[in-house]
Amino acid sequence: MEILNLSLPATNRFASNYLEQSADIQPFFHYRYNDVEEDKKRMAELGGRIFPRREVAAHIESFMERFPTSEAVKKSIEKLRQNDSVVVIGGQQAGILTGPLYSIHKVISIIKLAEQKERQLGVPVVPVFWIAGEDHDFQEVNHVFVPVNQKVDKWTYPERVLQKKMVSDIELNKDVCVSWVQNIIENFGETEHTNTLLQFAEEQVSRSKNFVDFFANIIMELFKDYGLLIVDSGNKDFRLLQRDFFTQQIEQHETITFSVLEQQKQIGNKGYPITIDISDQAANLFFYDQKENERILLEYNRESNRFVGKSGTASFSKEELMELVNTKPEQLSNNVVTRPLMQEWLFPTIAFIAGPGEISYWAELKLVFEHFHIKMPPIVPRLNITFLDRSVETDILELKINITDVLTRGTEQEKEGFLLTIKDRELEEMFSKTKADLMEQYQLIEAKTEELDRGLLPMLKKNETYLLKEINFMQSKLEDAVKFRHNVILNKYARVDLALRPDGFPQERVWNVFYYLNEYGLTFIKDIMTEAFEFDGSHKVIKM
Repeated sequence: MEILNLSLPATNRFASNYLEQSADIQPFFHYRYNDVEEDKKRMAELGGRIFPRREVAAHIESFMERFPTSEAVKKSIEKLRQNDSVVVIGGQQAGILTGPLYSIHKVISIIKLAEQKERQLGVPVVPVFWIAGEDHDFQEVNHVFVPVNQKVDKWTYPERVLQKKMVSDIELNKDVCVSWVQNIIENFGETEHTNTLLQFAEEQVSRSKNFVDFFANIIMELFKDYGLLIVDSGNKDFRLLQRDFFTQQIEQHETITFSVLEQQKQIGNKGYPITIDISDQAANLFFYDQKENERILLEYNRESNRFVGKSGTASFSKEELMELVNTKPEQLSNNVVTRPLMQEWLFPTIAFIAGPGEISYWAELKLVFEHFHIKMPPIVPRLNITFLDRSVETDILELKINITDVLTRGTEQEKEGFLLTIKDRELEEMFSKTKADLMEQYQLIEAKTEELDRGLLPMLKKNETYLLKEINFMQSKLEDAVKFRHNVILNKYARVDLALRPDGFPQERVWNVFYYLNEYGLTFIKDIMTEAFEFDGSHKVIKM
């Protein structure tokens, strides 16, 4: 493997400016990233706070018993219990087959940064992945994209979920899932690794009861040797650890919302778009109706002094919510505003690994953290990675196109330039003249028709349109014949786009890791993890 570091813009302007650590962005964060001196300041801040280390470590130890483990995992749990330890943390929804590649990139980032910070700071640093199992958007996690006939094809897990269930509560039909996964892997094409990968996938399905289990089993089997710890925000026992913090959120809900709105004003005044959709009535809390299997976002109604769900589906006084915290905390869960806050109360975080969108929304939370007299952790952009197959690299070299341009916008511009060079100018002129002559003659016929019988004008126009359509059809066919003579080169453009910029999107947002496991084997992850990565904001192109 070889790593090529490129300078590419992030997917949004705010994140791009953050990567550059521009002065315009800094007021929205407490720390700079990739700065050891800032890490030392953060260590001092964490040293003055109290965390439920032993309770969290005990929960993780119990929760992870059913997943693949290793001595490195056990060591990480012991590290977490130590008073001087810190964590590098990040999270994602539990996508089926782990979802798009960026989930894998995030895990790699968490582990690699934890290793780096442990060397730099001389304290135990634990990598933690927060699975957003409380999330209820099933449509975000129930599919993968597969290359079919040189195009991107969406393959959706065939079972439907009609209620707004938490992903943690969505059971996996093992027979359906195994069949679906087998079809996907077989569609990738048979390689020397296919049978092993099929067996691997079937094993993970057999171990799993629900979507989170399936995600966690795959992640831990791939990354267990690196000491990764995982938590599921949808886990009922994990919610028990959050009781005191839920109480604070409910007590301070109006101030939390006010703080977000104030911070958003400051960001908007700098000309940046707002990420978090929030109203002044937001309670920033979900209630999980277990009878209806529905997760309901609560708002605060000042007139009735109650916390209510949309359309009156739930209604609580503050006292009733507090009682729920004490008796059934598993029925409450955080939203995009309060999840980061809960995470920071539970874990001594030296760094949070963030994607471009997360960088934007964390910036909107600074005043919320300050209200609770704590600081946001250093927000470290996750590694942006593109896997470059040697055959695709060969295509790029033969086409004489720039890899940076391909990753930024695809090959369409270069392909159009090539098509211009192979156009048959004589053919184009012949068809242009034919169409011009036809239209000129029809104008004369139209004038005569108007004299003789105006009622025939619509038929005449239809006749003209039909003839032009037939001429265009013939022109298209002859142009296709010209292109066919250059099909080898045009296919190269298509292969490059499909591999690196599928459907105009970054590779990491479309393709799934199982495609690469089928191509390169289950040692694919181990090979990547042997590489050294710098968290310098550059885009990493890994040549396979």
